[in-house]
Amino acid sequence: MAGGWARDGAVQDQIDDTISDAVRAARSRMPVGESERYCIECGEEIPERRREALPGVKRCVACQSGLDSSARASGINRRGSKDSQLR
Repeated sequence: MAGGWARDGAVQDQIDDTISDAVRAARSRMPVGESERYCIECGEEIPERRREALPGVKRCVACQSGLDSSARASGINRRGSKDSQLR
């Protein structure tokens, strides 16, 4: 974080850069290319509207939701706030 002799607006610039980096990283993880017609996990048909909305999609909503929720449940405290460490 900027502080001390930093110029005015330096903190906001750091916040903006952090957000831009996160958006860029999220976009790089999005699927690209041709979508699968059937889910690679369960074999159910992926609705056409989903395939149009997310080019390169490989899973149905239910399977992708399960994958996303298991990825979030890592149990690692990434924020490092004192309150979350005391729980």
